[in-house]
Amino acid sequence: MAGSVASGYRRINSFRSAAEFRQYLHRLDPSVPCDLEVLSAGDRSPLAWPCRVGHRTVGNRFCIQPMEGWDGTPDGRPTEKTLRRWAHFGQSGAKLIWGGEAVAVRHDGRANPNQLCYRPEHADDLALLLETVVRAHRARFGSDADRDLLVGLQLTHSGRFSRPNRHDRPEPKIIYHHPVLDRRVGIRPDDDSPVLSDAEISALIEDFVRAAEAAQKAGFHFVDIKHCHGYLGHEFLSAYDRPGPYGGDFEGRTRFLRQTIQAVRAACPKLLIGVRISIFDFPPFMPDPTRTASGKLGPGIPEPFSVPYPGFGCNRFNPLEIDLSEPIRLVRLLHEQLRVELVNLTAGSPYYNPHIQRPAMYPPCDGYQPPEDPLLGCIRQLQAARQIKQAVPGMPMVGSAYTYFQDFFPHVAQAVVRESWIDFVGLGRMVLAYWDLPADLLQGRPIDKNRLCRTLSDCTTAPRHGLPSGCYPLDPYYKNSPEAAQLQQAKAALRKKLS
Repeated sequence: MAGSVASGYRRINSFRSAAEFRQYLHRLDPSVPCDLEVLSAGDRSPLAWPCRVGHRTVGNRFCIQPMEGWDGTPDGRPTEKTLRRWAHFGQSGAKLIWGGEAVAVRHDGRANPNQLCYRPEHADDLALLLETVVRAHRARFGSDADRDLLVGLQLTHSGRFSRPNRHDRPEPKIIYHHPVLDRRVGIRPDDDSPVLSDAEISALIEDFVRAAEAAQKAGFHFVDIKHCHGYLGHEFLSAYDRPGPYGGDFEGRTRFLRQTIQAVRAACPKLLIGVRISIFDFPPFMPDPTRTASGKLGPGIPEPFSVPYPGFGCNRFNPLEIDLSEPIRLVRLLHEQLRVELVNLTAGSPYYNPHIQRPAMYPPCDGYQPPEDPLLGCIRQLQAARQIKQAVPGMPMVGSAYTYFQDFFPHVAQAVVRESWIDFVGLGRMVLAYWDLPADLLQGRPIDKNRLCRTLSDCTTAPRHGLPSGCYPLDPYYKNSPEAAQLQQAKAALRKKLS
């Protein structure tokens, strides 16, 4: 059936001990650190260490990653579901909240018709999001607990993955014609109408500035100028063939980011600035049609591509091979010249190669079975982040791809922080059902294994069908919702289609 577990890879919950898991992990990569004992804050866990970011001190090493909830209003305002999720972020115990979720800087940049979107008339909604996080944090951890809490707002334009009016109707905006990705969103090679002009890019920078000004007024500590996961900012970084000032060489491909940071810095002197970056990318993957069985997706294989391939952080003549020379150059530029205060390192895109972006044992509805042990995807991101941290040690960095470690997340997380592979460990889908995992770990409580994410991917499959993103298997709020029945119907229809 679609979404069933891939054969041949061990499930994480099958390991009986941390020692057994570490032995298996080290067969894949003996250099990855993994502690056998989980420490609490009282035991001086590395995850409880404070960290300096700009002029502020962040109280521990947990980061809540930004996630789109697909649950805002049609005009981009938060709903009860949105505020519930943000309250959970505040209750989590993490001291770095990276934006909560992506907020589009204008309507045509929304990834879905229910994505949060900045509008001047709704500026007070940003303050409500921040207030929700802070109030929940204080209620759980004390009236002055937010003194070392750092909360940001992720600002984005979804580019070629924009669907602002209907979840099933792409309305892409692109930086250049991509030889593989264009057809995924219905762009003809001879249609230049989706390609943003230089003047439109300049206007977009102003939109980012206006949204950042609203974030500063609302009280957010930082904004993220999003450059990851195939969205518009990320696409600039691979615009090798775009003519003019926003493409070509490294200077041209980073001009949008540099100009946006400089403009936000000038308009919002109180704000810290962060950037979430896909530090490497691969070509799109698809299910292997020769191994697609009745009711079951095939394992992922690369779609046909030509070289030189337009990818950032990969060898353009062998795009399945990582090349971090430009990502290191970019992070060094952000740190040394643009004085960006923190970066968040991720990879690839959930739309076209999710196994490298968010490793999982079970695919989303439009995905493919894992082409490798998902632990290899975790290791790949850990090692890439380690190389960038070694190259630019003074930049505070958040790492991604930790959720799939599941039961052994704390064993790996505290080890990589202790060994200075990364400064903060990021948690995304894990906190949809188990939002207080950081608090449990820091306070020395055992992990609640019944709430651990097992990467069933319903939080992705639901949005693919226009439903809110939540943990339908484990969170009773979603498990017992009307949308849960709709999700099961959609999954049954897919299984029938594959049969």
